[in-house]
Amino acid sequence: MLRTRPAAVAALALSLAALPLAPAGAAARGGGSEPPPSAASTTSTASAHAPKITPTPQSVQARHSGVTITRAVDLVTGPKADPAAVALVRRALEGAGAHRVEQRAAARPGRLAVYVDGPAAARALKRLGARGTAGLPAEGYALAIGEGRIALAGADATGTYYAAQSLRQLLPQTRRPYAHVQGVAVRDWPATPIRGVIEGFYGTPWSHKARLEQLDFDAAHKMNIYVYSPKDDPYLRAKWRDPYPAAQLAELKELVDRARADHVEFTYALSPGLSVCYSSDAEAKALTDKFETLWKIGVRTFAVPLDDISYTDWNCAADEKRFGTGGGAAGAAQAHLLNRVNRDFIAAHQGAKPLQMVPTEYYDIKPSPYKKALADQLDKNVLVEWTGVGVIAPTMTRAQAKTARTLFGHQILTWDNYPVNDYVTDHLLLGPFNGREKGLAGDLAGITANPMIQPAASKIGLYTVADYAWNDQAYDARASWSGALRELAGGDARTQRALRAFADANYGSRLNPRQAPELAAAIEKFWKSGNAWRLDATLRALRDAPDVLRARLADRGFIDDAGPWLDSTKAWGTAARTALAMVEAVRDGDRAVAQRLRQRLTGQVETAKSYVYVDMNGKRIPVTVGDKVVDAFVDKAVAEYDAAGFKGAAAAR
Repeated sequence: MLRTRPAAVAALALSLAALPLAPAGAAARGGGSEPPPSAASTTSTASAHAPKITPTPQSVQARHSGVTITRAVDLVTGPKADPAAVALVRRALEGAGAHRVEQRAAARPGRLAVYVDGPAAARALKRLGARGTAGLPAEGYALAIGEGRIALAGADATGTYYAAQSLRQLLPQTRRPYAHVQGVAVRDWPATPIRGVIEGFYGTPWSHKARLEQLDFDAAHKMNIYVYSPKDDPYLRAKWRDPYPAAQLAELKELVDRARADHVEFTYALSPGLSVCYSSDAEAKALTDKFETLWKIGVRTFAVPLDDISYTDWNCAADEKRFGTGGGAAGAAQAHLLNRVNRDFIAAHQGAKPLQMVPTEYYDIKPSPYKKALADQLDKNVLVEWTGVGVIAPTMTRAQAKTARTLFGHQILTWDNYPVNDYVTDHLLLGPFNGREKGLAGDLAGITANPMIQPAASKIGLYTVADYAWNDQAYDARASWSGALRELAGGDARTQRALRAFADANYGSRLNPRQAPELAAAIEKFWKSGNAWRLDATLRALRDAPDVLRARLADRGFIDDAGPWLDSTKAWGTAARTALAMVEAVRDGDRAVAQRLRQRLTGQVETAKSYVYVDMNGKRIPVTVGDKVVDAFVDKAVAEYDAAGFKGAAAAR
């Protein structure tokens, strides 16, 4: 049946048909159900007019009175105010138009007064009608703005630092003084004690620069742990006994120092399981000696991952003789070694945080002799890491977490394998953290997320992880995802639209089983309504998104990370527009135009499929974009062309 097309689409078909054919191929470059879109969830005390803070606070209320950023600001700090928090407040005020921020014992009339911790801050909070820090858990904070003053205080130093991070988000970015800031009262605390990132993937380890940037990102999003565990650092696994070369140890010290400044706990994770002899005193000493070198550069949190190893084959005959065979024997052997480390090293070093471990059975909740041995024999203050029901768990529930805690007999710290992509290196995983039950955070010792090989591109997913881990009750996956895109785009609307189109085309994962939900919805509407004009606008935005991002996105690391996927996205957008125009030509009975477009489509699809990611071993991996959505649209368009009986073009797939 013939359908009427808007003139713009008819013109598109003719213009696409008139263009010269693209070359077949292009230079390769290295480089449960989804919830519907909705507004961000808020707490019962939140106001729709309150300024946006991320992660979502537990309680935020807009106030009628605000403040003006005066040219000179008085900064009144408590005697024990956290220096990093004070420095962050100063930078935020200067970035909001204050030309002079003067630290004083008391505020003067006619100036904005900012109080950070101490009795003066407590009095200012009370005067503003805001509750203070009494009763707040660790890392909680109170913040209020109004009536010519700003007051912030934390339950501890990290809480004060997080209050400063929230203030940074509330203040405008301007060089001119006298900007108005809306009044607000915030009372906030984390849903779970440990929140952060574990660099624990296989493949190209992150660069030193990327790790430093990640620590700053963690701090800005109130994540308090970074676990150093890249599988391809030989000094963590294959050469675990060997000392680090001086240059690499110096880099680790820089990371530790940056982490401390950012109120992030740097965790060093040593994985001896490939070769360790559990019963050997010498091996236990080698492990603690390695930890000692890291202690000397400032590390205070240590982990011993024993994942991805065999516990049916011993590394030394002495272990079989002492412990026997089978899963129970492996659990007993591991408990023996870890208890030695816990008692000989952790307990012997004042200020050391609880030891963490990753069990060999880290991915299920089935009773086993191995889990029972750990439950019975491993020191109770050791934290056990767990990935959920599956290596990559599509969902995670409170009931599962409680069962894991019972089976392992220890507090559970999740190692959540998202947005990690070492098992699908042809994909970027740019959708949100999803499938985790509300209330889960309160049943855990903490949540750590394993990111992608691509550090900058991981920040979209990690933003949403931080949002969930801080306040899972208010978490809305789609709203948090939109917030991540807005932040990465720097608030620029055009950049944000392009980033959304690109991230949507690279959205799907085991946590987000619907690939490209917005593009898929637009395609579905076209097949139902025949409105080609609307779909063409969506496809044009997809095609143009890579060029917009390359021209406007400030985070150049993201552009480097996403290079081949950006190229492929542009090419698939071009091919899909050609396929759409071809369908319209078929429906109009325009055989000549349809045949020319069909011929063009072959080369365009070959180009879209030609881009590759080059891994650390030089392997060239064709990248995947919008799989089973944009390629399926092209297939269906070709099927309609073929069904019309037109001749004279090669297959496009």
